[in-house]
Amino acid sequence: MAFPDFGAELAPADLPVPEPGPGEVLVRVLASSVNGFDLGVLGGYLKGAYEYEFPVVLGKDFAGTVAAVGPDVTGLTPGEDVFGVVMRPTLGQGGFAEYVVVSETYGVARIPDGLGHTRAGVLGLAGTAALNAVDALAPAPGETVLISGATGGVGAFAVQLAAARGARVIATARPGAEAAFVTGLGATWAVDHTDLPARVRAIAPGGVDAALHLVGDGAAVAALLADGGRFASTIHYRPEESGRDIKATAVMADPTPDTLSRLAADAVEGRLRVPVARSYPLAEAPRALADFTGGTVGKFAVTI
Repeated sequence: MAFPDFGAELAPADLPVPEPGPGEVLVRVLASSVNGFDLGVLGGYLKGAYEYEFPVVLGKDFAGTVAAVGPDVTGLTPGEDVFGVVMRPTLGQGGFAEYVVVSETYGVARIPDGLGHTRAGVLGLAGTAALNAVDALAPAPGETVLISGATGGVGAFAVQLAAARGARVIATARPGAEAAFVTGLGATWAVDHTDLPARVRAIAPGGVDAALHLVGDGAAVAALLADGGRFASTIHYRPEESGRDIKATAVMADPTPDTLSRLAADAVEGRLRVPVARSYPLAEAPRALADFTGGTVGKFAVTI
C-alpha cells in the first residue's frame, strides 16, 4: 500500500521485491500497525525532515519471517521470525507490504515463542516510545504520573510500564469504556481530558510528580506539574515555564534490539498487555488510517 506523490491517496501498488544490501535482511511481512507517524508521512508533513522516495510504502511497524539476507549478515538467518520498526534513512519502504528490507543491527529483534506475528506487529514503535518515555520520567514508587493520551497505543503501554514501577497513574480517558480500559491496564485514576486541570488538581492539589504528553495541549499538561517535576513529550512540545524547576525531555523512539527484546519478553511473560483493538487486512489500510484519526483504544493491526 503506497502513494505515488504528495497529496495522493494510499492505494495498492505492484512493486519489485526489494533486495537486501550488506548488513540487511529481507523480511516477508505478515503484520504491521497504524501509528501517528504514518499519518504524518502520508500527509506530507515530514517533507524536509525526511527524503520521500516515491512511491512511498506506508508502515513503520513490521513482523514476519526473514526471507533472505544480504552480504555480511551474521546475526539472522532465513526462516527466523522477527519484528521491529522500519528505521531506514529515507521514506520509501514500509511495513504495509509483502516485503521490506531492514538493517540486521537496529530496529529488529527475534519474535519469542508465545508472542505471534499480530501482537509483535503492533508492539515495536509504540512500545519503544512508551518505554523510552517512562525511562525519561523515571517514576519512583508512590509518585503520581499524569499520562495525557493514555488510550492510544503509546499511552496504553506507558500506563502499564509506569504502574509496574509502582507509580500512581492518572490517565486521560472518557467515562465508560475508555476509563475501564486504562484502569484495567493499571491506572489508579481515569480523568476526562475536557476538564483536565480541575480533575487532576482534585487528585494532586500540589501538582503531579511527572507528566507524559502524547496528545493535547502541552502547556496545560505541564502546568499540572509540581515544582521539580519531570515532563516528557513524544510530539516535541517543550514547556516554557520561567521560574519553575521542570526537567523536560523530548522523546524519540529508539528501537534497539535490546529494547525490542525486553518488550517482547514482557509481553510473553504477561507483564505487558499488547492491546490489539482492531485488525484490518492490508487492502483495508486506508480505512484503518481513517478510523485511527477518530481516536483509538489500543492498537490497530494491519495483517498481510
